[in-house]
Amino acid sequence: MSAFDVDLFVIGGGSGGVRAARIAAGYGARVMLAEEYRVGGTCVIRGCVPKKLMVYAGRFADEFEDAAGFGWTVEKPRFDWATLKRRRDAEVTRLEGIYDANLLRAGVEIVPERAVIEDRNTVRLLKSGRMIRAERILVAVGAHPVKEPAVPGIDLAITSNEVFELESLPERILVIGGGYIAVEFAGVFAALGSRTTLLHRGDKLLRGFDDEIRDALAEAYGQRMDLRLGRTLRRIERRDGMLCAQLDDGSDIRVDQVLVATGRRPNVDGLGLDRVGIDTDAAGAIPVDAYSQTTIPSIYAVGDVTNRANLTPVAIREGHAFADTVYGGKPSCVDHRLIPTAVFSTPEIGVVGHNEAAARAIYGKIDVYKARFRPMKATLSGRDERILMKVLVDCASDRVVGVHIFGHDAGEVIQAVGIAVTMGATKADFDRTIAVHPTAAEELVTMRVPEVTKHPVGVG
Repeated sequence: MSAFDVDLFVIGGGSGGVRAARIAAGYGARVMLAEEYRVGGTCVIRGCVPKKLMVYAGRFADEFEDAAGFGWTVEKPRFDWATLKRRRDAEVTRLEGIYDANLLRAGVEIVPERAVIEDRNTVRLLKSGRMIRAERILVAVGAHPVKEPAVPGIDLAITSNEVFELESLPERILVIGGGYIAVEFAGVFAALGSRTTLLHRGDKLLRGFDDEIRDALAEAYGQRMDLRLGRTLRRIERRDGMLCAQLDDGSDIRVDQVLVATGRRPNVDGLGLDRVGIDTDAAGAIPVDAYSQTTIPSIYAVGDVTNRANLTPVAIREGHAFADTVYGGKPSCVDHRLIPTAVFSTPEIGVVGHNEAAARAIYGKIDVYKARFRPMKATLSGRDERILMKVLVDCASDRVVGVHIFGHDAGEVIQAVGIAVTMGATKADFDRTIAVHPTAAEELVTMRVPEVTKHPVGVG
């Protein structure tokens, strides 16, 4: 008889934890999973999935305007927030049910309680008080948004959690931050009709992205909203039924809502890590090795709680690799160096590999191929829009080490490009690929002259 109640206890029912539990159970492990909120985690419940649905909703505004250039007569459209919220929430509930069903089908026992670590092989369920002995424990509790900077009145603001609970579309909204979440929500609210201000303390949005992509985004957002870079928040006050945000330059912004999207922190408070001697790092994350194992051999961690690469597909891959390694007899670790990613701004951003500055620092001599052009659709719609594409090539090996796309469907395009770059494709491989015409993506395989020659690249 086993000394343990289960082989694996997973704390957290987000993307990483669910994948690890399901795959481990498929290998024959006895698995129990505890989730105190809703199975699906941040991405499904109050993150990328409902947010992407809102992005789609906002983009219809451009489509209605563009239709006139193609001969369509469209009556002035009206947007109804309540309808979007109801249908979005219903879709989230449907997906949550699928996650539950998949776990149960795999043989995973789901416990709707908060679980904490009691010792190296014991988990305590707070609501019922049950103690579960587990051969291994996997921590997959994710992260939570924080309200920073901690200025007076910051509690009057909402975060990316509460934004999904809004019962009406704010007439005016201030979004604070310069990362994925701030950029995407600012784009959503501006598109849906809110008078939107995006405030960021830095001189460019999206730290870590290629500078030219960042500049292109700032140019586009400057046309869609009130973009204020290099400014910080001093305080928030409630005045005459509105929120008044005071900035460091003394100016005031009066809005109905303030959305703070300045960062997230791992959900480690009260988890019991101190009981087993696991120390978190300066960011509050759990340090792990390449196989997601902590300093305690029986305890592992995946996803945002480790702060390696805080993206849903990465958490899923980490969870799968953990199960393959521990229960499938197939040692696997995740390569975090090359991750295709997208920002669902409008226009969209898709990236794989290094930005130009990083590529130069790593490889020394690189060739930069660039195309900036007006998309075909804009020629009739009349929209002032440009697409920017960059391909970075290591001169020594001819290998493509970075691809950056700014424009419509960039996220869809970069997924396919990511396969080639991950496989080590060279510029010669790109060049011998036949273009699909007429598409915007064909520019990726028709750029022939590096930027340094100063010859014109692309069209328009």
